[in-house]
Amino acid sequence: MNVLVINCGSSSLKFQLIDSTSENVIAKGLCERIGIEGSRLVYTPVVSGGNKVILEEAMPDHTKAVQMVLDALTNAEYGVVKSLSEIQAVGHRIVHGGEKFASSTLLTEEVIEGIKECSDLAPLHNPANLVGIEACRKLMPGVPMVGVFDTAFHQTMPEKAYLYGIPYSFYKEHKIRRYGFHGTSHKYVSQKAAELLNKPYDQCKIIVCHLGNGASVSAVSNGQCVDTSMGLTPLEGLIMGTRSGDIDPAIIEFIANKEGKSLGEIMKILNKESGVLGLSDGLSSDFRDLEEAYLKEGDVVGKRTLEAFCYRVAKYIGSYAVAMNGVDAICFTAGVGENSPIVRNIICENYLQFMGVEVDQELNGKRGQDLIISKNENGPKVLVIPTDEELMIARDTTELVK
Repeated sequence: MNVLVINCGSSSLKFQLIDSTSENVIAKGLCERIGIEGSRLVYTPVVSGGNKVILEEAMPDHTKAVQMVLDALTNAEYGVVKSLSEIQAVGHRIVHGGEKFASSTLLTEEVIEGIKECSDLAPLHNPANLVGIEACRKLMPGVPMVGVFDTAFHQTMPEKAYLYGIPYSFYKEHKIRRYGFHGTSHKYVSQKAAELLNKPYDQCKIIVCHLGNGASVSAVSNGQCVDTSMGLTPLEGLIMGTRSGDIDPAIIEFIANKEGKSLGEIMKILNKESGVLGLSDGLSSDFRDLEEAYLKEGDVVGKRTLEAFCYRVAKYIGSYAVAMNGVDAICFTAGVGENSPIVRNIICENYLQFMGVEVDQELNGKRGQDLIISKNENGPKVLVIPTDEELMIARDTTELVK
């Protein structure tokens, strides 16, 4: 079965066409600047080993973007399927499913209405996801479609983990609670970790550190998420690229009084101007720049920023080991987690030795493959696992469509 995986943003659309039998990527690409001048499609026919194709054409809306994707996939010169009939299902990434959706589901009218009702929890993301769904339904009538939710994997959290210490009526009336995000990545990586450990998934205690510009940590015990660092929104948790992560809520009022800023202005600061960008005093939100600064002798900014980030990650690892009463594996994934030996080394060498963790520096320097980088016989193993959210979406889609 060929599954088209769609990930719609407000002005972008990422896609992959995956053969669910072999789990090979047939083609992939990105529509950029949808609704904005200078839009283009970057398309790569992977299975044929063809060259990257860049198509610069106006995309006034997501329907046009989806049409360009379908045209590219069926193109006589560089396409990978002869007709759209060779695409048997579409899997859509959806950011927020609230408490309505604890697993991936076929997209019916009722489900789509439920996604709309969750839009107040993710006003920047769910509406864009819905636009992508409607565009695909219009252009591919009759093709089954599946919604895969970023929040679904975390719906197994117990009440003690997801409730906030605020009046319970806020939860009852408005569903204010911890939801967590990056769930598709946490699910994929924790399952892959069990494979690498050669242990049954439902008998493992795994901590997944999804570290990128957006970052989160999860505790997966016996195949179920029991806690995660992001909350009602992706703003809670770790220090991230531009997001503050955990702060004292009173800081908001304090800044408002001191700086004369509105609530909206402060939320923009916490989401777009904070994190490592803010900590580095505007140096960069790109961890490659921060690592370069960190390695310079006497660079206070790089050292301050990277060490603060790593410290927070280590604290979450420690707390989740306590939450699960032990841990078998600590996994690093996503852009920073997969590609930064420096970040992994600071976390493991500075904070996890009490667990018995010892990193093999030669293995820690490798990239782009599933690896166990720890050399300790006792204590938790440390793994680097490149995440594959698109494959996880394709798997869920295939299972439901079959």
